[in-house]
Amino acid sequence: MGLVAGCTTVPGDSTPQALRSFAPAQSNIDVPSPVPGREPDLLLRDFFTASANPIQNYQAARSFLSPDMASQWDNQSNTLILDRIDLNANAGATADRISYIVRGTVVGNMSTGGVYAPENGDYEASIELRKINGEWRITSLPPGVILEKVELRNNYQPHELYFLDPTGRFLVRDRRWVYNGQPSTGSALLSLMVEGPQRGIAPGVVNEVPEGAVFSGMKDGAYTFIGFGELNADQRHRFAAQVVWTLARAGVAGPYRVTLDGVPLEIGQAGLSVEDVAEFNPNVGVGSLSPLYALSNGQLYVVSSDRVDLAPGRWGAQDAQLESADISATGDVVAAVQTTGEGDDKKSQVLLGPLNGETTTALERRTLSRPSLEYDASAFWTVLDGTTIARVSRSSATGEMSQIEVDKDAFGDATGAISVLRLSHSGVRVAMIIDGRVYLGTVSRPAPGERKITNLVQIAPSIGNTALTLDWQHDGSLLVGTSSPDTPVRRVELDGSEVTPLSAGNITAPVVAVASSTNNIYVTDSRAVLQLPSNGPSSAFWREVPALQGTRAAPVVAH
Repeated sequence: MGLVAGCTTVPGDSTPQALRSFAPAQSNIDVPSPVPGREPDLLLRDFFTASANPIQNYQAARSFLSPDMASQWDNQSNTLILDRIDLNANAGATADRISYIVRGTVVGNMSTGGVYAPENGDYEASIELRKINGEWRITSLPPGVILEKVELRNNYQPHELYFLDPTGRFLVRDRRWVYNGQPSTGSALLSLMVEGPQRGIAPGVVNEVPEGAVFSGMKDGAYTFIGFGELNADQRHRFAAQVVWTLARAGVAGPYRVTLDGVPLEIGQAGLSVEDVAEFNPNVGVGSLSPLYALSNGQLYVVSSDRVDLAPGRWGAQDAQLESADISATGDVVAAVQTTGEGDDKKSQVLLGPLNGETTTALERRTLSRPSLEYDASAFWTVLDGTTIARVSRSSATGEMSQIEVDKDAFGDATGAISVLRLSHSGVRVAMIIDGRVYLGTVSRPAPGERKITNLVQIAPSIGNTALTLDWQHDGSLLVGTSSPDTPVRRVELDGSEVTPLSAGNITAPVVAVASSTNNIYVTDSRAVLQLPSNGPSSAFWREVPALQGTRAAPVVAH
């Protein structure tokens, strides 16, 4: 039941490993091996390329090391991703001995299970080579693995595991990087899924896999699991959703035969398909209706393909004085911030109600961030005076409004004003802009009625403090508007592994509002409301939204 019911209206600590496989590893990837007579700088670069292959404890990379170094190299300490690797020889080289300073900018790290975490810092290390039996070999290097970002992209593929939100209604993405040389992508992913969610989202999700259960591989054409005990019918169905959508999103062809302790997961079926667990579609409801609205001059407008109309009632009134809004896909719930006064007399309040009906005042403060509705519109989140995060809900039994303060003790060094807060579709993740920087956290539920933001990380350090606005896209990535003239709009992947500038050809920074539907991306730059096809080429030009030409407004996509 919606809010208006009842009224009128981190960095990892170990290296990525070759994931458990259930057949002899057969890799089609061309991995460098030492070339006879290779010059030391070229051999060192070949070593870094070979380090992208984790099979058999980095056997390919170890072939570039001296026998002693090959046995001593600690490749489990860390895996750092560098934007590029620069080499400079140190002074004092001889005919059979040379050392290099290796430098680069760290952009991320990858830990066990293919978990990527963004970083931003400098890397510098010394590596020594000597001639052994007439060939250069590495005799000294620091612990850990370093990879150029291009090698990560060339040798690993991002995939998504799926776990359940606390309500058991939504699948939550858990992005992992899997080595391309795996004999079976499906088996690698299911092995990871049984091991559980990554640390970053673990406090916010539920896993139907019993403790101690294992994935034992594919046997007789079926994905087999052991140790699942007595799952009830609902638990089996939710686990089926995890398996099916993890495989389907990875491009593994169905139908999928799955057994738990020798018994078919769905008894009486030859195999599972996405249609059997369609209610758990990770993208369902995200932009499926996607009505477009716009805020202009304090009023709310309904936007169609060729016209724009004032929203009914108080929302479109001349004195509405609306500053921001969030709207459910059906229009059953509108949560909008109305602002009056200036300076010390400024006052903001959240108005709540259906698009066609009466409104009520849910909250008052001096300043309030744009509300973010939970999926079923039973509650919304907002930031009070830039510091306090509040969750406001309406009791389905009494109709009374209740407000709690969201625990943000885990913010650590992320201090400063919170200007934007947006919940993900499932409500398990929350994206924020704090002092112009983009952060991502996990929402946990320590006790009934309580909410806490945990494992907060700066998800796109390369943006710096230029972020002005953000929102979620239907595929789980973030759309970020900035004050940067060169890169006014960026797409940020869920794990921060890629921050991609979108076309900037005819956008004039700053970008102060963004929104996204299944088909289009919308932004408000310094002049107008522009749109771009979601899957358009990177060189495409933004066009003014036809119905809003000549009008500067903030786009709002209902969800």
